[in-house]
Amino acid sequence: MAAYPVNKIKNICLLGHGGDGKTSLAESMLYLTKQTDRLGKISDGTTTLDFDAEEIRRQFSISVAVAPIEYEGCKINLIDTPGYFDFAGEVMQALRVADAGLIVVTAKSGIAVGTEKSWKYLADRKMPRMFYVSKIDEENAHFYKVLESLRETFGVSVCPVIIPILEGEKAVGVADVITRKGYRIDAGKLTEIKIPDDMSAQIEEYRAMVKENAAESSDEMMEKFFSDEEFTDEELYAGIHAGMRQGSVVPVFCGSGVTGLGTLSLLGGICQFAPSPDEMPTEIGQKANGDEVEIKYDENAPTVIAVFKTVADQYGRFSFFKVVSGKVSSDMVLVNARTGENEKMGHIYVVKGKKNTEVPVIGCGDIGAVAKLADTKTGDTLCLAGNVLTLKGVDFAKPCYMQAIVPKVKGNEEKIASGLTRLKDEDPSFATEQNTETKQMTISGAGDIHIDVLCSKLKNKFGVEVELSPPRVPYREKIRKKVTLIEGKHKKQSGGHGQYGHVKMDFEPIPEDEFVFEEKIFGGSVPKNFHPAVEKGIRESMQRGMLAGYPMVGLKATLVDGSYHDVDSNELSFKMAARIAYKAGIPQASPVILEPVGHLKVFVPDSYMGDVIGDLNKRRGRVLGMTPTGDGLQMVEADVPMAEINSYAIDLRSMTQGRGSFDFQFERYEEAPANVQQKIIEEAKLIATEEEE
Repeated sequence: MAAYPVNKIKNICLLGHGGDGKTSLAESMLYLTKQTDRLGKISDGTTTLDFDAEEIRRQFSISVAVAPIEYEGCKINLIDTPGYFDFAGEVMQALRVADAGLIVVTAKSGIAVGTEKSWKYLADRKMPRMFYVSKIDEENAHFYKVLESLRETFGVSVCPVIIPILEGEKAVGVADVITRKGYRIDAGKLTEIKIPDDMSAQIEEYRAMVKENAAESSDEMMEKFFSDEEFTDEELYAGIHAGMRQGSVVPVFCGSGVTGLGTLSLLGGICQFAPSPDEMPTEIGQKANGDEVEIKYDENAPTVIAVFKTVADQYGRFSFFKVVSGKVSSDMVLVNARTGENEKMGHIYVVKGKKNTEVPVIGCGDIGAVAKLADTKTGDTLCLAGNVLTLKGVDFAKPCYMQAIVPKVKGNEEKIASGLTRLKDEDPSFATEQNTETKQMTISGAGDIHIDVLCSKLKNKFGVEVELSPPRVPYREKIRKKVTLIEGKHKKQSGGHGQYGHVKMDFEPIPEDEFVFEEKIFGGSVPKNFHPAVEKGIRESMQRGMLAGYPMVGLKATLVDGSYHDVDSNELSFKMAARIAYKAGIPQASPVILEPVGHLKVFVPDSYMGDVIGDLNKRRGRVLGMTPTGDGLQMVEADVPMAEINSYAIDLRSMTQGRGSFDFQFERYEEAPANVQQKIIEEAKLIATEEEE
């Protein structure tokens, strides 16, 4: 594949709801431009961009995949993204390097939640966007209804440039609104056909929409529009191109990925309308001293690249990057701005699905890949020495669904840890933690499908099978009243030196979550050199409360009296005596279980407020207030026990059809209700029994 100048490169991100046809459209583009020799099918597992074993097995996209297409003198880098919300982290990686978004929506189902989310992703980033209405040739397809709903939902900037030609209800071709020409696909080739006479008025109506939107792109065109002068096709092309960059034009295309109808018209539209990297806002880099600097897409400037995706396998890392400035050639040495270490760009590639083609140079604005970088991760910036700066990384949402993970075969814990570390190289959107309190390893992701895919990869790539379970909640225990003169005596005689320790303790609650030890010994009944042993004995005992074995907090222990033996007393004896006093005194001090409570922020459309608030009440949540966010959503704030929030990611998605999102932060510990405490105690006994077995 030839090197292209930056103004002939189009980096297009394919977005949309799962199942709406993104991968099939990409397959049609590749096949009709002869980038592939056959049309792959998802059902057969033969598509170019869904090549991972998990994607083939599950028949939907899991990871970002890249494929370059050459068409009409342009290089179009297609970046296909998953449509399922569990893999939104992959979408974030694609959006980091795309220059425009193409949202795929089906003519059968119309606007879905994924359509709305895709629009919001692009709107938040002020990125140019286009729509492609897929499956126009299938039964119950309604292109014109979908077009109307797109305009109602997303505004009058949405305007059609390619519409279907129908015979009855069957799509037999497409019409170009700008050129007023019709086309169909014959044996993979574009053939011009006559547009039916009864479509003329419709074509002119839609052309007027395009003219009005395109006119907003410049004062000259606006003046011409109000003078009711006719625009040439070239003027309309230029107006749509400029309007896309400004956000005043969102062109709509249509077609069928299976038959290829409309695909070449879409590719032509991308070449004509979509911005090239050098037309996008300049990137902002940050120097080591914190100063910001603008970086233009200039092939003659010092090399700066952004790494947006990493694939890890048994051979090492494979890093995908976009050249933001300058160019990258094989064997070039660049500096990682995060680590300060040199990285040699040994072999560089253009990637099409799983096929890698080695090339000598990747030009400015283009996307490529490099193998075996030593310590470069997703989101890193690589630059020439002497021009080291950091670009914006990839924004990943905080993982919101957690499970405890254990190997099916004991002893494979290290294999799980190393496998997850490798997987995190290619998917930074999940998190793991070794919880020292609950003695569990946990894995957090965007949802149950995300976690399930990671577990499948652990099995297939690293040979370790795992089991998942809800994570244990890190409860605490605390006393509510003071008890005095609690005696603890440890006495052991077995010939020779024995063991003797004797203490009298006061135990009382304190507001803080810490432990305070004091001594009020008079007359040397317990020598000072044994006081640290008494404190240590209480500290160690506090690791297990007396109700359910959870750590004790907020305790003040005072040593008030005791006795010792000149020969048999030692540190161990007084430590044991302190433990005996703890076990005797805590049950008398009205112990209770504390549960962790967090602050929950839920973002939902107004129509789901009733369901969400009702559900929070069932979870023992205290709703604190509701605030409009200004983008059609309401923010509901509540304090909710952590024990009630574990499945919330899945439940909220179900309640709101995927439109809701939330953020949860631990706030404090509170006393659990009596019925909840009893349940916690019973569960703790069951866990203890299982561990003994």
